[in-house]
Amino acid sequence: MSARDRDWMRRLRRGLRAWYAGHARDLPWRRGRDPYAVWISEIMLQQTTVAAVVPYFQRFLARFPTVFELAAANEDDVLKLWEGLGYYSRARNLHRAARVVVAEHGGRFPEEVAELRRLPGIGRYTAGAIVSFAFDRPAPIVEANTLRVYCRLIGFAGDPKSADGQRVLWKFAEEVLPRREPGRVNHALMELGATLCAPAAPDCPACPVNSYCRAFANGTQNEIPRLAARPEVTRLVEAAIAVRKNGHVLLRRRGPGEWWTGLWDFPRFPAASVGRIADPSSRSQPAIEAARELERRFAEETGIQVALGEPLGEFSHSVTRYRIRLLCYAAEHRGGRLRRGAEWSWVRCRDLSELPLSKPGRRMAEMVRAQVRGQ
Repeated sequence: MSARDRDWMRRLRRGLRAWYAGHARDLPWRRGRDPYAVWISEIMLQQTTVAAVVPYFQRFLARFPTVFELAAANEDDVLKLWEGLGYYSRARNLHRAARVVVAEHGGRFPEEVAELRRLPGIGRYTAGAIVSFAFDRPAPIVEANTLRVYCRLIGFAGDPKSADGQRVLWKFAEEVLPRREPGRVNHALMELGATLCAPAAPDCPACPVNSYCRAFANGTQNEIPRLAARPEVTRLVEAAIAVRKNGHVLLRRRGPGEWWTGLWDFPRFPAASVGRIADPSSRSQPAIEAARELERRFAEETGIQVALGEPLGEFSHSVTRYRIRLLCYAAEHRGGRLRRGAEWSWVRCRDLSELPLSKPGRRMAEMVRAQVRGQ
């Protein structure tokens, strides 16, 4: 690095530190340097906004205040506290990693990036965040906010997700860190990206380091970083059926490779061929035929026979690139034996709130409980 570049870096860091001292948000995970709390917050913040994470973080730490309590927990309890945050593999990896930390490290978090990256669910960024924020050691971090800041600061107009882009950005992330208070500089960079250096219409006049920003100097801050093409939305129609028997409803735990792995949900299956709400009580022949088709499909999927009741309703929800129209029904058990290969459970309606359910499963559970209350 040239003397000019080193001077540029020193002035950039100085500006970041001064700005952060007066503008840092008071967030619960910034009130100490407990690596456990830092780890939980960083995993929760992946793919999730700060506003959404704060109450989850507080509840999670109240229930599992240390890595020992988390390691000893039942997975259902962990998933229940995670319910609504999405990307549930994060919660399962948290649980697995906690057990490794307790079993192999005596409950103490490793202080080196390489050691942390051996834990389930901890990648290069998360390991760097723990080392930087908990142990105040120089460790580069590249995530959504800092990626955007770095691209604009150095005027990188290429694809930031490409191999070349990642090499350039991680190199800059290493170079920008000082030996003194690297955690504060990393926090400042992340805070800048989260508040002023927004994806659209960045507030460049208020930026404390705009005089060091090449994109601002060139007027390209609205074009940098290059945005990835959005995947095309695929639309699906599915049916979910709440089968009742003696005051219980049938649930299935979602298996490996499925959406919401490890959570409970009502049995559901593709229903594009139905294409319309089915109602066996209707006088419409198409509605009756649609109901019979759903009963047949349900028997094929589960091994049990049901008598479809009135529709509970329908709603739409999204999963990754899919937009799903979910048709929801109540039904009565009529016999048969549940197919092997899945984990089933007959759950009392009043106990539905105790289980970790998928987000659409939770919404349907409220429909079921409302119907039961109305009977």
